[in-house]
Amino acid sequence: MSGDLGFEEHREHLRAVAFRMLGSSSEADDAVQETWMRFARTDTGDVENLRGWLTTVVSRVCLNLLRSRRTRREDALDAEVPLAAAPGAGGDPESDAVRADAVGQALEVVIDALGPAERVAFVLHDLFGVPFDRIALVLDRSTEATRQLASRARRRVREGRARAEADRDARQRRSVVDAFLAAAREGRFEDLLAVLDPDIVVVADEDAVATGFSGREVIGASAVAAIFNGQAKDAVAVLVDGLAGAMWAPGGTPRSVLAFAVVDGRVASIEIMNDPKAIAALELAPVHD
Repeated sequence: MSGDLGFEEHREHLRAVAFRMLGSSSEADDAVQETWMRFARTDTGDVENLRGWLTTVVSRVCLNLLRSRRTRREDALDAEVPLAAAPGAGGDPESDAVRADAVGQALEVVIDALGPAERVAFVLHDLFGVPFDRIALVLDRSTEATRQLASRARRRVREGRARAEADRDARQRRSVVDAFLAAAREGRFEDLLAVLDPDIVVVADEDAVATGFSGREVIGASAVAAIFNGQAKDAVAVLVDGLAGAMWAPGGTPRSVLAFAVVDGRVASIEIMNDPKAIAALELAPVHD
């Protein structure tokens, strides 16, 4: 009975470790159950650090599951619980060890991209602070090799997070530009004002001015909204050198391109280019959702 109580004292910790390695609540429960069975069959009376011993056991169970999963080429990600709300999160040392930004996108990248050994090394060291010499026992590798695995995993997680953040920022900029174009087309003046920075600057090239735009430079949200209100009916959203923009292309030939700068969720500046040579130098690409 006392043995069971000793195990139960560490159950939530073990489930947190298993969940963050496997990304699946059901698999985490299976791993903890397997750990309990191994615990029940083992005389742990001489084990000085039961928590550490159990962590090693559950880690080995998870490593075997990850290797088996990879061999079967199965995608066992569990979407029923967001990683940011993983079991054991909230108030305990384990959740504190999940260093703020590491949960969420970082762990999604780990689960999607890392190999089993990398994943175990990353989760145990970076999320739970387990020393490399103990992780080496789990992986049956040298301490230095384990350290290199964690370093490689950390780098891949960092790169994955950077890509995810860039994609998110790009989507946010596109949503602002889409809101601007919709308000301009439909003549919703107040909505235009809401999406424009109060100090917005619009700069037009000489060709744009020659074809009717109101001067080389227009400053201020009210003035810019007045110019675009009810306009841009035929403008389409595009990527201009990789950033959110718009163009007017009658007959499929770009005649006017608008490059937007979005800051803090508002349009801070617009560059209007009608010069054919300037447009030809741009990389224009369709927007894909």
